[in-house]
Amino acid sequence: MNSPWRDSLHVAQIGFFNDPEERAPEQLLQAWPTLVDTAEAAASSGVRVSVVQACSHAERLERNGVHYYFLPFGATRGRARLASVGELLRDLAPNVLHVHGLDFPRLVRSLTAVVPDIPLVLQDHASRPPRIWRRPAWRRGLAAAAGVAFCAAEQAKPFAAAGLLSAHTRVYGVPESSSRFVPGDRAAARRETGICGDPAILWVGHLDANKDPLTVLEGISTAARVLPELRLWCCFGVAPLLRPVSERIARDARLRGRVQLLGRVAHSHIEQLMRAADLFVLGSHREGSGYSLIEALACGLPPVVTDIPSFRALTGEAAVGRLWPCGDWQALSRALEEVAASRGNGLQAAVRAHFERELSFGALGRKLAALYHDVLLLPRPRRRGGAVLQPGAAATH
Repeated sequence: MNSPWRDSLHVAQIGFFNDPEERAPEQLLQAWPTLVDTAEAAASSGVRVSVVQACSHAERLERNGVHYYFLPFGATRGRARLASVGELLRDLAPNVLHVHGLDFPRLVRSLTAVVPDIPLVLQDHASRPPRIWRRPAWRRGLAAAAGVAFCAAEQAKPFAAAGLLSAHTRVYGVPESSSRFVPGDRAAARRETGICGDPAILWVGHLDANKDPLTVLEGISTAARVLPELRLWCCFGVAPLLRPVSERIARDARLRGRVQLLGRVAHSHIEQLMRAADLFVLGSHREGSGYSLIEALACGLPPVVTDIPSFRALTGEAAVGRLWPCGDWQALSRALEEVAASRGNGLQAAVRAHFERELSFGALGRKLAALYHDVLLLPRPRRRGGAVLQPGAAATH
């Protein structure tokens, strides 16, 4: 992108969430990869990026061209602490504010009061419309934003239906993050990880009701009739359904010995598992984005995932892989059979090409830069005493 605004555009990405473990800034940069990745993606498109992050430790850092400002403010620090943030922002003089999360409406309103002339965009991180008694505060907070970004623009619909988005608010579809994973040698990855199967199917996600592992197991059991060498490998952290999952495997001869519950796996090892596998599966009913799916696509691993807004957006409406209806194990079985049959036809390369085109750091950076530029061109909402005066329905982009 060769545009005159690129070199002069300065964005402040702001995080209100305070780490409950009160880790030092360097530790947070390691523990919260999205904090770094979103900033560096925007910087890759020529945007000057400053990150202002709530933290119990005050510190300033510079990494890969991004300046990080850690200050004690945010959700657990009280609105009064925003005075220091306002002073910092007035010194930095960014063109746009990019706030992570929709769950801080009062802080957003306070922020627009201390720096009223800087347009603000909010980015969703798997929020849901709040209970009715909290909606007035949310409505005022969201109305302070010129735009709201979701992984898929369709995810704005529940917020619009709840009356939380106003007429001036532009809705954008932008992924939450990207991935540094890359494809690798499949045979070497299988030797290292011990993964086997034809196909070898990988699950990376919690064992909970939302991820719906029991439906996935039903689909795997059915698909095994046609794919007798199929194996499923499950990486998971939180596992409230571990017992019913284990019982389901134990009572089904087609699942016993075919499903391996790996449990919690180091993130650095996930890349090798994805290189070793043939297919990626998830049964989610709802996702704000889908980090493990983004990582699978980065490795060129064909996905067989549920037909939900974020997964539709990330796969380009199933331009790669297959989508299947939530809870429909028969559709899952058919999708697994179809994708397994299509292996060897340049599928891995096509998946990786899709990632490069739509989800890589360069692609995410271009989308963020375009969003920021668009926000600068939008008419500013009129305010009176900190309140936005343009209620109504949301626009989409």
